[in-house]
Formats: sequence, C-alpha cells, structure tokens
Amino acid sequence: MRERSGTPNLHESVGTMLKGMARLISRVHKVKHGEQQEGQHYNIPHQDLKTVFPHGLPPRFLMQVKTFSEACLMVRKPALELLQYLKNTNFAHPAVRYILYGEKGTGKTLSLCHVVHFCAKQDWLILHIPDALRWVKNCRDLLQSTHNKQRLDQPLEASTWLKNFKTSNERFLSQIKVQEKYVWNKRESTEKGSPLGEVVEQGITRVRNATDAVGIVLKELKRQSSSGLFHVLVAVDGVNALWGRTTLRREDKSVIAPEELALIHNLRKMVKNDWNGGAIVLTLSQTGSLFKPRTAYLPQELLGKEGFDALDPFIPILVSNYSPKEFESCIQYYLENNWLQHEKAPTEEGRKELLFLSNANPGQLERLCAYL
Repeated sequence: MRERSGTPNLHESVGTMLKGMARLISRVHKVKHGEQQEGQHYNIPHQDLKTVFPHGLPPRFLMQVKTFSEACLMVRKPALELLQYLKNTNFAHPAVRYILYGEKGTGKTLSLCHVVHFCAKQDWLILHIPDALRWVKNCRDLLQSTHNKQRLDQPLEASTWLKNFKTSNERFLSQIKVQEKYVWNKRESTEKGSPLGEVVEQGITRVRNATDAVGIVLKELKRQSSSGLFHVLVAVDGVNALWGRTTLRREDKSVIAPEELALIHNLRKMVKNDWNGGAIVLTLSQTGSLFKPRTAYLPQELLGKEGFDALDPFIPILVSNYSPKEFESCIQYYLENNWLQHEKAPTEEGRKELLFLSNANPGQLERLCAYL
C-alpha cells in the first residue's frame, strides 16, 4: 500500500471539516445507530481494536486501518437492520439465528464486525469465531480426543481462540462459575464453583487440554446464559465451513469429515437455538466454501441440505453492493484521506467510471482505488 501525500486544497479542507462534523455526530450516537446515520463512517477507538478484535480484522481492512491511522466502519443498511433486531431481543425466548449472506466482496464480514463491536459496547459476552474455515483447513498437530476417541482435537487452534476469548471477555471470566467438576488428568482438576477463567487458563497453559477447554466454555455459557446475568452473542464468520468438506487428511490419506473435529462438533451445538439469553449472528462465505461454485452465495447453495436444515429457522439478511448514498460516502472518505489522488477521481466522470468498473461492489471498489 502506498503512503498518502499531497497538500489538501480548499475543497479537501472543507470536506475534511464536514467529515469531522459527521464523525462527531456518528460517534456521539454510535450506540443508537439508526437510518439517519446510514452511509456515515464511525470510528472504532484504538483500544477497542485490541479488546474487541484481538484476533485482528479482515486483512484488506487492516491495511486501510494502518494507512489511515484510524478504524472507520461505514454504517450500512444490513447492519442497521440487524442492530434493530438485537435491540428488541426477548432474552426469555430461544436465541434467534441471523444469517448475513451476499455475493463476494459485499461487506458481510465488516457488517458482522459492526454488530460485534455494538454488542461489546452494550456489555454482551462475545463468542466470536472470526474465520470458521481456519478450523477445517491446513490444521497441524491433530490429536485423538481424550474425551471421545472418535473425534480429533485441534490444540493449536483451540489455544489461540481461548487467548482471544479471554482478551475480549476478561471481566466475565471471574464472575461466571462452572457448575460441575472437570478432571484434566490425575493431578489437575477444576472444582465445581470455580471461575470459568480457570478453565480458560487450563486450555492456554496446557495446550493439549485446549480443545476440551473450549468445549467446556461453550457448554457452560450455553447452560448459564438463561440466568440473566449476561447476554451472549455467538458470531461466526463463514459458518458454512461447519458443514462443508475439509482439506484435512489422516495418515492413510482418507479425508476427515468436519463432524469428526471436536471444535466443529462443539460449535455446531452452540449455533443450535436450544438456549436463551442471547443471539446467534452468522455469515456465509464463498472463501470458506471449499469445492462449491465461485458464484454460489445463497444460503441453500453454501450450506447444503444438512447445514441448511441444521440452521433452519433463521432470519436471512442480504448484504448487497453499495447503495448510491454509500458509494458516494466511500468515495468521499477516500478523497478526504488523500487516498484517491488521480486528477479525475473527484470529477463526475471519474466517479461514473469507478462505479462502472466496480459495479458498486465494496471489495472491488477498494481494490480499484488502491491503485489510484
């Protein structure tokens, strides 16, 4: 990515001033995002990036964050629709499943990040799987599960997830107490009534136990979410990977099915709506759809019959290309940050060309603008 340069002209200075005003409005009302904020950008504080997104952000967006020295998300209609649903959640009812779907590059992951940040600021416990594909692709050091010999543990993936989970939810880990005793080996156990944080630490410090620790964390949260002491957001990016094919093989070269992986087995149970006290927000990912057509994006196409039946019923939310208002806002944001420096970029002709080349697809537009 290139460095920003150039001296702002009068138009840019005025634009920067207006942007500052819009940012102030958006920041003040970020907890109350509504239709009036659609198309505006709001800034995620630097500290929140470390605590809410310890695993990082989508690579292309992260490059933009580093270049602009700020993490700005656009307030878009799919996220607003979802936030409205979440604000009206009846926590006494079974958790509702929401599925963000759409063509490649439309912004499903960033819409999910918007929702995760919103819920974190509302003091929800965040159970975030930023890329389910990582759990079914190119995993090293698979071990036979000590809990169930028919399944396989993924200690490295589980340990990494537990570290990030701890960072995002540290304040909850001392409050939530486990409701049964868990024996790790002949010398170590976690007693009934111990803080959930002890289970998390066990998985981090004893990597071999990490997969079992993840399973216990999910089981305890699911069991205790109805207490009303905390609300749980289950957010899984690329949930279709849970029912797709894996790239993992045994020593005899036979393919490992996703249900044979203990992490996948436990996560499938977490996205069932047989618990209350929270919500389940999922995205479908073409990237995570191994062996599926590249043009597939509908839920029944990416999930397959088994996955679709497992998640039914759910509320589908389409994430489409930029609306005219969102497209204009994105172009203006790039101009104000001196990211678009081509002499035709601010002109009507230049914008029409960018619109034509990108078809208002957020991912395509970002890539096109990176070279201008």
